[in-house]
Amino acid sequence: MGPLSAIYRVILSGRSFYYTHIHKPGRLPSKVISIGNITLGGTGKTPAVIAVAEHAKALGLSPCILTRGYKGKVKGPCFVSKRNRILLNAEEAGDEAFLMAEKLSGIPVVIGKDRYLAGRFALNKHNNKREEAECCNLFILDDGFQHIALHRDVDVLLIDATNPFSNERLFPEGRLREPLKAISRAHIIVLTKSDTAEKASIDYAMRIIKRHNPNALIYTASHKPTSLVNISGDAEDIETLQNKKVYVFTGIANPSYFKSILTSKGATVARFKKFRDHHKYSQREIDKIIRSADGMEIITTEKDLVKLKGMKNTEDIRALKIEFLIDEEFYTKLFEKVQASENK
Repeated sequence: MGPLSAIYRVILSGRSFYYTHIHKPGRLPSKVISIGNITLGGTGKTPAVIAVAEHAKALGLSPCILTRGYKGKVKGPCFVSKRNRILLNAEEAGDEAFLMAEKLSGIPVVIGKDRYLAGRFALNKHNNKREEAECCNLFILDDGFQHIALHRDVDVLLIDATNPFSNERLFPEGRLREPLKAISRAHIIVLTKSDTAEKASIDYAMRIIKRHNPNALIYTASHKPTSLVNISGDAEDIETLQNKKVYVFTGIANPSYFKSILTSKGATVARFKKFRDHHKYSQREIDKIIRSADGMEIITTEKDLVKLKGMKNTEDIRALKIEFLIDEEFYTKLFEKVQASENK
């Protein structure tokens, strides 16, 4: 381990000691499901959060998303969406928070670096007890595996089956946010993108998981492309990509996976422009992309498309809509664990 990763590990250990022995994690009056990862980005977390929130609502619960609002100008705590209204744009809230607000009609999204304070804010900002109960009887903590300052009732850990733990080294030498032993905290583990992962990669991930958490429930999941959507939200059949040359640009953590999805649908990726994760686009960059495409169809991700709202010449740019697919048993066991935690 290099010196920078060693320093990072000491910081993690000190933080863990603080919340274990000195300052107990804050507890919200509602139950908390945390969905996160142990590596830096690329596990398909946002579609998973959206899917869990939708299932919670279908069960008659009133979920509320708590998220950091990464790269957003507004630091919070504040609502991104409330009562079917979106209150902040992608630049203010951050791309992922805004995307969740746009997709989750009737489910409030609250941003704040301190998720305990964000949860208290969500509860305290309702006008009466009835409204409070209708809104927040379940909090879903987005990207919360490392946010140990807030007590959670169920920890769901996502692991990218195509590249589970990179080189097994801590940041900044590797992609690990924590040592692998942190896997022991998870109640449920999901191997995402399993449909495109090699068997050797999945077997390797399973060995590491079993070594550190032999009792966790383990599921596999895939991310299915369902349609193409434009800036206005109009959808088009994904089969239109068949045998077409496309210009693709992304600002996500795992662009190669996105490219593989497009090619699996019959598209020929003639040009592929990669930006840093959470990149903020300028009008000049978008105009350059359009010129470079030279008449080819331009495809990006939903997370990138929401950042283009209000820009010019974006009508013909489309995003690939992705859904999180997993065995229904995952949701059954997840909400059983939430229910069981009420009895502890």
